[in-house]
Amino acid sequence: MVIYVPNITISLPHELYNKLKKHPEIRWSVVIRKYLEEFIRRLESKFEEETTEILKRLELEDELSKIPDEKALEFGEKMVKKRGKRIIRY
Repeated sequence: MVIYVPNITISLPHELYNKLKKHPEIRWSVVIRKYLEEFIRRLESKFEEETTEILKRLELEDELSKIPDEKALEFGEKMVKKRGKRIIRY
């Protein structure tokens, strides 16, 4: 089985690129990937916290927690199919 791993290209200032080249022992793609993973984790965590705060203010947190996960997922999937893919902007 072949697993496809997507690649991205980034632009760097020459000064930074030259500094990276001075350390060929470091796998910069690993460093950047780990940074991006952490950044996304924090971003998603921030979004989750904001959502929780909104639910608390609207006093819906307890009511929504009573909905079974299966029903919530089913509803979410239907909405994605109905509206198409949405972009979330932070």
